[in-house]
Amino acid sequence: MHKLFIQSGAILGFLGVALGAFGAHALRATLALSNRADTFETAVKYQFYHALALVAIGILLQVPATSADSAKFYGWAGYAYLFGVIIFSGSLYAICFTGITKFGAVAPIGGLLMLAGWALLLVGVLKS
Repeated sequence: MHKLFIQSGAILGFLGVALGAFGAHALRATLALSNRADTFETAVKYQFYHALALVAIGILLQVPATSADSAKFYGWAGYAYLFGVIIFSGSLYAICFTGITKFGAVAPIGGLLMLAGWALLLVGVLKS
């Protein structure tokens, strides 16, 4: 499981940098015209923060002193981060690329998953 989170974090981090650069350069005019530059920036920012969190979860799962109880919560946190980014940032990207604002209705689900991930990480640390 630790490899999944580190690999996912690396992929999301790579894509975050690539999408950020793409948005700042190639999409700048399009995003400005549609008034979506802030939306795109938010998607990239949250994706990148949680990419780093996924890498941290993967590293925590490799620490020999990590108890099975803590590892369980770390694993849940990692999945919450991963699916949270896919849903939250994905819905914001969908709005930016399609202009269909109804995608925004699912963004709060992704945000709640990211919040749950942070809470699960805290519980895992408290259990260690």
